[in-house]
Amino acid sequence: MLSPSVSQKMASFTVKPNREDLQLLKQFIEDGTITPVIDRTYPLAQVPEAIRYLEEGHARGKVVITL
Repeated sequence: MLSPSVSQKMASFTVKPNREDLQLLKQFIEDGTITPVIDRTYPLAQVPEAIRYLEEGHARGKVVITL
């Protein structure tokens, strides 16, 4: 969400994943070079609650939906 009181720009891009990049990313995760931050996990049945949580601006990491 964009805040009306803060100057923000939004951009999108797409990436075509390739094997080498995915292997490098896997290595970074395995050796701890990068660590994903998971704020909360919700089951699929609670997607509306997860979206509300995101919209309210509470998330300080990724919000994960489990199947």
